[in-house]
Amino acid sequence: MSENYQPSAGLKALDRLVGTWKITGGAEGTVRYEWMPGGFFLLQHVDLSQSGDSATGLEVIGNLRPFGEPAGTEVVSRFYGTSGDTLDYVYELIGDELTIWCGAKGSPAYYRGTFSADGNTATGGWVYPGGGGYETTMTRI
Repeated sequence: MSENYQPSAGLKALDRLVGTWKITGGAEGTVRYEWMPGGFFLLQHVDLSQSGDSATGLEVIGNLRPFGEPAGTEVVSRFYGTSGDTLDYVYELIGDELTIWCGAKGSPAYYRGTFSADGNTATGGWVYPGGGGYETTMTRI
């Protein structure tokens, strides 16, 4: 293990998510982000409902770094849900615009949202292939 290894700039940019957020719109509930000690992984605790269905679980966000290999460049995640789902995502934050792709970067299913100037709200929505999706607002609480 290299002692010079540091979390990537793309991952560190997600620090603005740290805290608890109220989610309104097409999904309702709260999400809470916190750094795992060491700063290499951001944890998201999810407690949402959407169309009467519950989405509760834990998402681990970071750069893949398989044993003996260099860290990957994309910020990826896996969500582990209480219903047994495992969902993969790719995160990218450029300026005030956050994009989260379902599966691989460039996927036709994605979230895109924009942070307010004070960083305490983000508005955007999920887009699904063939139409659909929903608008949502995150407000820091």
